Amino acid sequence: MISRRQALWGTAAALATPGWVHAVQRESLTDPLRLAADDALFESGLATALQKAFGGDTGVAVNVVHGPATPVLEALERGEYDAALTNAPPVEENLDKQGFVHDRQLITRGDFLIVGPTVLAKPLDAKRDVALALQRLSQAAVPFMTRPDGSGTYLGEQSAWRAAKVEPKAPWYLTADGKAPLVAQAVKANACFFVERGMWLAQGAGMAGKGYGVLVDGDPRMDVEVHVMRTFRAERQHPAGKLFVAWISSSKGRHVAASHRGYKAAR
Repeated sequence: MISRRQALWGTAAALATPGWVHAVQRESLTDPLRLAADDALFESGLATALQKAFGGDTGVAVNVVHGPATPVLEALERGEYDAALTNAPPVEENLDKQGFVHDRQLITRGDFLIVGPTVLAKPLDAKRDVALALQRLSQAAVPFMTRPDGSGTYLGEQSAWRAAKVEPKAPWYLTADGKAPLVAQAVKANACFFVERGMWLAQGAGMAGKGYGVLVDGDPRMDVEVHVMRTFRAERQHPAGKLFVAWISSSKGRHVAASHRGYKAAR
């Protein structure tokens, strides 16, 4: 009797196209598939949860690396990774339209938060209005820390500033050092910051400690979609690439994602 894992491996081979003949000489189903994820999606544990669920169901090993979404997607376009899990729709859409990524599929939905000293919550009084909150923070010159790294979080933050019609500027708009966690640096500077909910729940809240909390939460303008996609480079295709995207975007993969703390079902 053919096991489910054997059937899935057979499906992976059937799904592969003639374009990956040269790649098979370099990679096989026994070689780990290379998945790159946005930092927040890795730090929240979402990428690892999907890695383990897919591997357990198919027997295909997945190596996960992480970085800011924009550089990750640029590397995917060059064929440095087999697939990417990102939360940067504008960048993804641009690459997709140009044919530089394949099989872009919606996996789950997340959102962003504005976090800061809890003493600001009452005077800020903008719990569900990100534009109003940013306007009031800028008017009061409250320290706000950012990291311009092209991550999904940074892109979401910049979109929020545009919605608020505010151009953030020094001295109150601070740039974080790329070598240390943004949360730790913001707390040290007593500054507010933008953060992805899953990351905040998994690591950020504990890192920030008492005295820091969510100031803005629930504005639909802070929602973000999470997609998976493959490289378009035929010579770099992993033979399980199509299977991976098909599994992750199936009801089973979406259930794993939506069940992870900080995320919700794709619609």
